Amino acid sequence: MRSKPSFFVAGLLLLLGLRASGQTPPLAMPAKVDATIQQLGAAFVQLPAHAGLSIGIVRNGQTRLYHFGTTRRGTQQLPTAQTVYEIGSLSKTFASLLLAQAVVEKRVRLTDDVRQYLDGDYPNLTYQGKPIQLLHLANTTAGLPNNFPGPAAFAGLPPDSIIPVSARLGARYTRQQFFQDLRRTTLSQPPGQTPAHSNVAGQLLGYVLENIYHQSYAELLKTRLEQPLGMHAGAGPVASELAATGYDDQGRAAPLLSAMPTLLAAGGLRYSPADLLRYVAYQLDEKQPAVALSHRATWGTAAQGVALNWLVSQTLDSHRRLRHSGGTFGCASYCDLYPEQRTGLVLLANESDAGTQDALKALSQQILVALDGEPAGWAALQVGLRQRGYGQVQALVQQVRRTHPELFLDEEFVNEWGYGLAGSGKLADALEVFKLNVALYPGSWNTYDSLAETYERLGNRPLAIENYQRSLALNAGNSNAADFLKKAGAHPAK
Repeated sequence: MRSKPSFFVAGLLLLLGLRASGQTPPLAMPAKVDATIQQLGAAFVQLPAHAGLSIGIVRNGQTRLYHFGTTRRGTQQLPTAQTVYEIGSLSKTFASLLLAQAVVEKRVRLTDDVRQYLDGDYPNLTYQGKPIQLLHLANTTAGLPNNFPGPAAFAGLPPDSIIPVSARLGARYTRQQFFQDLRRTTLSQPPGQTPAHSNVAGQLLGYVLENIYHQSYAELLKTRLEQPLGMHAGAGPVASELAATGYDDQGRAAPLLSAMPTLLAAGGLRYSPADLLRYVAYQLDEKQPAVALSHRATWGTAAQGVALNWLVSQTLDSHRRLRHSGGTFGCASYCDLYPEQRTGLVLLANESDAGTQDALKALSQQILVALDGEPAGWAALQVGLRQRGYGQVQALVQQVRRTHPELFLDEEFVNEWGYGLAGSGKLADALEVFKLNVALYPGSWNTYDSLAETYERLGNRPLAIENYQRSLALNAGNSNAADFLKKAGAHPAK
């Protein structure tokens, strides 16, 4: 029996009926801002590794698209609004929204033991009596492996063989094999403790949703999200003339992650920029209960935490930010949401290497600065640093905050700031920034790890050892610190 449309879907249809069937008003962009975005996009695709790029902006209900480069190397085929890209782990936010919908409809609770929605017994999905909850699948704290098959399947392979072997294994990997591997999994820590990327958790959430609704995941997407929003089928076939060819880090045409049937919920969707503008516009509407629920931090804090597959943080001027990125064998995606500013950005590239997602993230931040300007507190801090130097950075932060109390320095941002300085050869300045991060976040193992690494690069091994010991004391799983201390002949701190 076909289930009746939920009130969630009915409300979606009413809210988005005009938007899905008509044209969204174009976003008028000031000439200077438009020129800056054009320059940024052109510079991105001019880098030898990159191929094509699409940038989508949603602001106050209006949208704008920019396209650069090519959908196929060796041609002048510019991407369009209808070009289809693989979106990788951004797919997980679709599963999260479906889970939030199920919670709003009172079909499930986020705190439910995941085993309630699985066929058969899984005593292994607990740690010392603490089970994996539905929440943990969506906030990256389930403690499940990153991938099935695991690393053992690729042991001894030359690096160039890993992608083609992964593609062949993934294309043949079945749902039955997934659950066989799931039964063999052992948790090493309590669920809910430590965020870590896990495609396995995303896959399992997709299967759980199928059991909750008694529908295939593709059908759930179509009836509950894609049709109401006017999107095309992210799990369906794509005409060859619309599909962007993805490229790996060697510039070779890459196999499709979307060809792996079990990865649909975790990373197997592909959409056009036009599709994702509709999705981003909907994600900015927190009047919708499921959207609001999926944006609520469930690990960490609202200033620095994890919602339902969204990383939540604050901007330099204390605005709320949600973001997620994705990567496949040949494509990369990045999405930034700023609900209070009614602004969202989505960036899609048909090339994927170790740095592509970070490059998209940096590009997104540059576009936001073009739209809104540098935050006043951050600009004042930069002026002070030019005048007084990085040796005074901690005092300067305190001073600037007296005039600009909204200045917020997120741990990840400060860490990236420090590594940016280090990468420019400014190790002494980087050291001061990493000291600042330790002062701001003394309970974070990663701040000590970065500080220790910089001390070692500067030749101060005693302080490198001391800070690696502090990092390891906060996170016994920090293999980087453990390996360094072992090689240095030092013992972990007691």
